[in-house]
Amino acid sequence: MCGIDPDPRRSPLTGDVGAAGRSYGPGVTTSQRPADTSTGAPAGTSAGAPPAAAATRRALPRALVVLVGAASVVVVVAGIQAVAWLIGPAFMALIIVIAVAPVQGWLRGKGWPGWATTLVVVLLVYGLLLLLAFGLILSVAQLATELPQYASKADGLVSGVTNELARFGVGPDQLAAAKGSLNLGKLAGILGALLSSVAGLASNLVFLLALLLFLALESGGAGDRLAAVGRDRPQVTDAITGFARGTRQYLLVTTVFGLIVAVLDWAALLIMGIPLAVTWGLLSFITNYIPNIGFIIGVIPPALLALLTGGWSLAIAVVVVYCVLNFVVQSIIQPRFIGDAVGLSVTVTFVALVFWAWLLGPLGAILAIPLTLLCKALLVDVDPSARWAGVWLRDTPMEPEEAAAAKAARKAARKGHRRADRNGDTVTSTDG
Repeated sequence: MCGIDPDPRRSPLTGDVGAAGRSYGPGVTTSQRPADTSTGAPAGTSAGAPPAAAATRRALPRALVVLVGAASVVVVVAGIQAVAWLIGPAFMALIIVIAVAPVQGWLRGKGWPGWATTLVVVLLVYGLLLLLAFGLILSVAQLATELPQYASKADGLVSGVTNELARFGVGPDQLAAAKGSLNLGKLAGILGALLSSVAGLASNLVFLLALLLFLALESGGAGDRLAAVGRDRPQVTDAITGFARGTRQYLLVTTVFGLIVAVLDWAALLIMGIPLAVTWGLLSFITNYIPNIGFIIGVIPPALLALLTGGWSLAIAVVVVYCVLNFVVQSIIQPRFIGDAVGLSVTVTFVALVFWAWLLGPLGAILAIPLTLLCKALLVDVDPSARWAGVWLRDTPMEPEEAAAAKAARKAARKGHRRADRNGDTVTSTDG
C-alpha cells in the first residue's frame, strides 16, 4: 500500500541490492552492510557488540594502536626494572625447579611416594644453590686476598705504559688521568662486583630458599594444573610445556659445554702457572651461560693476572688459548646444539642478552635465553594470530616440526649417500 516492495532486495526501482545500502524512496534505506543470517547483526560485527562500539573499533587508526602498545611496553619494562631485585632471584628459582623437575617424575615412575620425591627435589635444589653460592663466595674471597700482592707490579706496568704514551706526544694531564684510571684497586672492585653480583643470590638467601621450597613442593602438581588449563586453553598448555622443555634442553646443553670449557680452561691455566686457576675455571663455567660474549668476559681476569705475573707474552698466550678453546666450543660447536634446543636465531639471542642485562643486571645476562623463551611462550606461542612473529625469532623460517623433519630427511639422505658410496666401492673392488 505504501508503494514499497516487501522484499527490498528485489525492488523494482533499484533491482538487486549489493553490499552497499540502497534508497527505496523518501525516508526508506537499507543497512550499509548485509545482516548476518545467524545472529541478525551487521556483517563484520559480533553478535554481542553494539554497532557503535564495532564502528569505533573499525575506525581506530593502526598507528594509534601501535603507539598505545609501545607505551604499555615502556610502562611494563619500567615496572620490571623497579622490582628487578625480586624478579631476578624469583625467576632463577623457577629455572632451578624446572631443571630438576624430571628427577621427580623419574622417581615417581620408579614407585616412590610423593613425599619422598618432593624431599629429594628440595634437597637437590638446595644443594645446587648452596654449592654455587659457596663456590662464588670462596672465589671472591681468594680474589680479594691475591690481588693486593700484585699492587707494586701493577704500578710498575702502569708507569711503563704511561712512559710509552709520553713518547708518542700524549700530554701530562691526559697521562695523569689515564694513570689514575688504570688502578688495580678499581680493577679489583670491578671484578669483585662482577662475581659478587652473581653471588648476590646468597644476600637474600632466606627469601630465595623459601621460594625454592614452595616451588619444589608445588612442582608435583604442575602436570595436573596444566591439564586443567588445557581443557579450556590447549594453546596455553602447549606454550608453557614448550617453554619448560626448551629451558631444560638449553640448561642441559649449556651446563655440559660449560663443564667442558671450565675443565679445559682450568687445565690450561694450571699448566701456564696462572694463579687462581680454579677461580677462573669457575668463572668460565658461569659466563658460559651468557650467550655470544661469555668467553670474552671470562678471559679478561686471567689475562690481566697473567700480564702481572709473566708479562705480555704470558698474557697473549692466555688470550690465544682461551680463543682456541672457548671460541671453538662456545661459538662454533655449542650454538648448533643450542639452536636445536631453543630455536632462537643468533641475532635474537644477542639482542636478548643486551636487553635483559640492562633490565635485570648480570643475573639477567645469565638468564637471557630462558627469559626470552618465557616471553615468546606467553606473547607469541599462545596467540595463533601472533605466530607470524615467531618466524622472525626462530633460527629457521620453518616451524619446529618442519625443521626437525627436514633435518631428519637430510641426515637420512647423507646416510643413504654414504651407503651407496660403500656399495659402489665394494662393487668396484669385486670387479677388479
